Amino acid sequence: MFNALSGFVRSQWYWLAMIFGGLIMEAIALYYQYGLNYGPCVLCIHIRIWVMAFILLGILGLLSHNSRPISSLMSLLSVVAAIGLTERSWMTFAIERHLIDGSCSMGSGLPSWFALDQWFPAVFEPWELCGWTPELLFGITMAEALMVVSPLAIMITLFATYTLYKKEG
Repeated sequence: MFNALSGFVRSQWYWLAMIFGGLIMEAIALYYQYGLNYGPCVLCIHIRIWVMAFILLGILGLLSHNSRPISSLMSLLSVVAAIGLTERSWMTFAIERHLIDGSCSMGSGLPSWFALDQWFPAVFEPWELCGWTPELLFGITMAEALMVVSPLAIMITLFATYTLYKKEG
C-alpha cells in the first residue's frame, strides 16, 4: 500500500487532487457567501488565501511533475501552506469556541503590496467580524471541518514531501 501511495504522490494525479480539493473548498466558501449570504470574516479570508496557495502550488506542481527538484520544492511549499491553513483554522475554531479571547477587525490585515481584498474583493473582502462560522452538515461548523481538513493536509503534504525527497536520495 505504501508503494501505491508513493506512486500516486509522484504522479500528476497528486497535483490534480490538490487543485481539485482547493477548488472544492473555494467553491463551498463562495456558495456560502453568495448563495446563502454568510459573509466571510478576516480569518476566513486568510484561510481562502492559504487554499488559493494550494491551488497555485498544485498548478505549478502539475506543470513540473516530471522535474523532481521542482516537484520537491512545490511539495515543501505545500507543507508550509498546510501549516498556515492549520494555524488560521485553529484561530477561527478557538475564537468560535471561546477557547481564546479574540476578535478581528473588518480590515483584511494584508499589506498594500498583497492587497487581494482590493484586487479581488468578490473573493477576498471580509464582510463580517470573527466569532462564528456557519453549519455545513450534521451540526458541524466550517471551523470544525477545517480543524479536520487542515491537519490532514499537513500529514498528506509531509508524506508527499518525504516520498519525493526519498526517491531523490
